[in-house]
Amino acid sequence: MKAVVLINEGDASSAFQIQDLPTPIAKPNEVLIQVSHFGLNYADVMCRAGLYNDRPQLPCVLGYEVVGIVAEKGKDVLGFEKGDFVLAFTMFGGYAEFAVADYRGMVKLAPGTDPAAAAALATQYCTAWYSACHMMNLLPGDRVLVHAAAGGVGTALVQIAKWKGCEVFGTASQPRKLDYLKQQGVDHAINYTAEPFEEAISKILGNERIDAAFDPVGGTNFKKTKALLGSGGRIVTFGASEWSNTKGNIFDKIKLAFGFGFMHPIGLLMKSQSVIGVNMLRVGENKPHYLQKTINEVYEHYQKGILKPTVDSVYEVANIAEAHAKLESRDTIGKVVVKW
Repeated sequence: MKAVVLINEGDASSAFQIQDLPTPIAKPNEVLIQVSHFGLNYADVMCRAGLYNDRPQLPCVLGYEVVGIVAEKGKDVLGFEKGDFVLAFTMFGGYAEFAVADYRGMVKLAPGTDPAAAAALATQYCTAWYSACHMMNLLPGDRVLVHAAAGGVGTALVQIAKWKGCEVFGTASQPRKLDYLKQQGVDHAINYTAEPFEEAISKILGNERIDAAFDPVGGTNFKKTKALLGSGGRIVTFGASEWSNTKGNIFDKIKLAFGFGFMHPIGLLMKSQSVIGVNMLRVGENKPHYLQKTINEVYEHYQKGILKPTVDSVYEVANIAEAHAKLESRDTIGKVVVKW
């Protein structure tokens, strides 16, 4: 089979090479999928930069999600058969013509489902759903802050929050992204490059506070966000994209850690606040039944029209470097997808 192999860290133009590799063999609880499309996530950019600890050693094949047809199934697989049209988590290995996946991280797709839109439902929409619906319960009237709200996870969080009847604050960096947020129903679209988001929100709320926040940036962004929480407030942190702007040395690690600030359980107790970390790789590895429940619920609400992924662009596999560079530029709205 052919696969997109990460051979070097650094610039996208020299990082990848399409190679012939052995087709993987499905374990008893896995299926082998003939891939038509795979999605890109910002974690892939950090992997390429050498800033993602979970990445396999080079050379390696990245990729957390694929859409395709079941080619083979292991003896312990339940609910899937050869020929099924599926979306699956791959936990690396997705940038290939064939990929293996644990059947508990998969869902059957209805005939005619847009494979590019389906690709957004795995890592991005499942991260959002798990964060907003499993790790916290948003309530009608909650004031919810979504950072990077025009991205894939951000779009999903906005849709979930609006569905639950929340007042949504969304941050983005460009006028066209602010327009997109307003189209998505964001009540307060904030350009954080024009004014610090914490100051903009304080002007809107006065003495009031936010009830929930979702932060993929980390560092000082997390600390400023936490300071906006009121009583009963909760914050989910599911990334540290601020880390991607560093060289990754020990001094950068210390700076990032200090940027998050210091928390003590007594402080959280006195304010009735919570801080929640979400890493879908750990969920998939250690709690596959959680992942199974999440991906099925996401697809159910996609079919009902509640969740509506936005596809930024679909690239041919030969243009993988261009796709990566586009995502890294932070100039995307929604999902970037690559097809074979």
